[in-house]
Amino acid sequence: MSGGEISRPAAPAGEPGRDTDAGPAPLPTGPGPRGHPLYEFALTTLLMFAVVTVIRWVLDPASPLALANARLALLVVGVLVGALLFALIRSPWGRRSGAHVNPAVTLALWRLRAFPGRGVAAYVVAQLGGSVAGTVLGRLAWGPAVARVGYGAAAAAPSWNGWAVFAAEAGCLVVVTLVIGFFLAHPAHERWFPPALAVLVGAIVAVLGPLSGGSANPARQFGPVLLSGSTAGLWIYLVAPALGAVLGAAAHHFIRRGAAPFRDSRRPE
Repeated sequence: MSGGEISRPAAPAGEPGRDTDAGPAPLPTGPGPRGHPLYEFALTTLLMFAVVTVIRWVLDPASPLALANARLALLVVGVLVGALLFALIRSPWGRRSGAHVNPAVTLALWRLRAFPGRGVAAYVVAQLGGSVAGTVLGRLAWGPAVARVGYGAAAAAPSWNGWAVFAAEAGCLVVVTLVIGFFLAHPAHERWFPPALAVLVGAIVAVLGPLSGGSANPARQFGPVLLSGSTAGLWIYLVAPALGAVLGAAAHHFIRRGAAPFRDSRRPE
């Protein structure tokens, strides 16, 4: 495999290939040559700046756009983040890097054998750096109001202990990884991947935001927590999604092994 290629499962006979003349397929694999972590850095910076901006305007009590209902506010955040993620995946930069914008997704793709292991560290560093950069840009753009909303950091409900948050964050990545694995295994449906992932991420933010924080992305939490200085529970939001990605990939491989005999038994002799 050359440095500019990625090992993907071969498309089954009779199904279209993953890459066409129109450019890379919209799955978040990304070919991963050396310039592409820079796109990940830029995309994660954009994502985090948008997250900080939305939270500043809908959750800051002093904002004219503030929503008193926290669940409604997080629903708005989820919808906007999902829409932005869709745009990033379909953007030219997203097609170049894969638009992972999430270290746990990069880890999941590696464990799904759809991303080279040698590219994981560079992508993770780029994503965490983009998290810090995007949060700093949000602070520069909106001033002290960003500090009033904790720099956009996700926060769990007081009734949720650390292990409950850990389980929720890990569970989210199990589901995300299984969804990615499904589309990798069924290339004929790849066009539905960006909206499916956008809806899933938006739902995680809207539903789990008031409970576990709904981060499901180490980069989503890294920059805001560092700038706010409240790092006590950061390890949960870093480790749990990574563990969920590994477990989700293992579950995908297990399901695929179990499905193979059934699929083969239906194939004509």
